[in-house]
Amino acid sequence: MSGMNKMQANLCLLCVTMMWSTEVIIFACIPDSVLPFATTCMTYLIGAAILFFCFYRRIAAEFRKSGKKLLLRCGLLAALNCVYNALFIYGLESFDVSTGAFTLSMTVVILPLVLVIRHRHVDKKTWLSSFVVLCGIVLALTINLGTFEFIGLGLIIIGCVLRAGFIIWLNDYAREHDPVGISAVMCLGVGVIGFVIWFFQQPATFSAIPWNNQIIASLFIYAYFVVAFAQTLNVFAQRRATPASATIIYATEIVFTVIWGSLLPANLIDPVDPTPLMLVAVGLIVLGNIVELWGPGARKKGAVQNV
Repeated sequence: MSGMNKMQANLCLLCVTMMWSTEVIIFACIPDSVLPFATTCMTYLIGAAILFFCFYRRIAAEFRKSGKKLLLRCGLLAALNCVYNALFIYGLESFDVSTGAFTLSMTVVILPLVLVIRHRHVDKKTWLSSFVVLCGIVLALTINLGTFEFIGLGLIIIGCVLRAGFIIWLNDYAREHDPVGISAVMCLGVGVIGFVIWFFQQPATFSAIPWNNQIIASLFIYAYFVVAFAQTLNVFAQRRATPASATIIYATEIVFTVIWGSLLPANLIDPVDPTPLMLVAVGLIVLGNIVELWGPGARKKGAVQNV
């Protein structure tokens, strides 16, 4: 990548989000007996190994440049990643698949508020996009209102606040450090933290996994495409995107999830029956992204930065 403008960065984030949305399909191939943090540990450690093997010279150069600072910052990002994912895991127990997917996107509302509290600028276009996406989320939640516990909703909202901080800091750090270095060290950190949590949940760890070809293939596919590739591309794109616009684009994961749930067979993903209200909600999220991606000021001449 010799250069990337804001439009290209946003399109990369859209591709990243589509790849992230496939995790529900991949995880369907892994039995429920494999704990979530076991999957996190193994896939992130494999992803880190892939990045270190392919880009060890580039990562070593970044370590020589800012080793201690890079470790501390990636450690913070890894910890936030594990904590908000844990909150999401327990919070989602109160939701069905489609409603839970919409609820996770509450970050799109929380993040601009966090930016304002930190005296950071948010474009009017982004406020409009956030509002349109919020309307879609609220509409989706009213479909199954009363079918979930408010404790679960509270856990997810706390997780969204932490995820907002993660996105803001990642955006800041991506402008100062090599994206590959950030991605590799963060993957290693998430893998190590995931192992510690996994050990406390299941001391047998690796020997407790019912190993077979399907599990191994699923872990490696997830580690390569969703962790190593998508996450690294995400960090590259974050150098040109804003935290608020990135969060709006991340909300399209709902759209892809609904598509996969509607089209793919039940043995791959929990089927989703798209109601008219759900389709309207999805349409609002798509409209919010259109405003963000192609609204006024989306493409600025000369807005190119080497990455």
